[in-house]
Amino acid sequence: MLFPRPIEAVLFDMDGLLVDTESVYREAVAAEAAARGHPMPLSLLLQMPGLPEHACDELAGRHFGQNVDVSAYSAGVTRRVTEMVKAGVAVKDGVVELLDLLDQKRLPRAIVTSSSYETVEGHLAFTGILPRFDAVIAQGDYDRGKPHPAPFLRGAEVLAKDPARCLVLEDSYNGVRAPMPLG
Repeated sequence: MLFPRPIEAVLFDMDGLLVDTESVYREAVAAEAAARGHPMPLSLLLQMPGLPEHACDELAGRHFGQNVDVSAYSAGVTRRVTEMVKAGVAVKDGVVELLDLLDQKRLPRAIVTSSSYETVEGHLAFTGILPRFDAVIAQGDYDRGKPHPAPFLRGAEVLAKDPARCLVLEDSYNGVRAPMPLG
């Protein structure tokens, strides 16, 4: 693939792109909502990937109305996700090979996620890929979350690269979107 400008860095989303965690979250959210007597429709589940936790809680709160304690629901989702992740999360096909190629090309790379640092560590600890990244940009490192480009702009800044020369790889749930224009 030819790009209009040379690529100087690659910025990776985490969930759904590097590791298969979106299915874990979807299953946990659906199970917790059902356990609370408010099954979550697929259309609502599909709006949540990539959003920060508070935004997912707001969507769930609107779905539940006043009938469900959203804080307790959120804690239940977190408990379920933690249990499922402990069983292991699969690295997505092609990730290791792409990282090998980036090593050969000596291209810096960062993980840019809406998740917390603790979540990044929990999801990637046993995969062996976390040390292969030069930086992690996580919740709290930027003012505006995805889909706004602020997290990715922060990633370019941390890597000291022109955003227009960064390739962004992000899972859009229905497929990978790349590249995302930053410049």
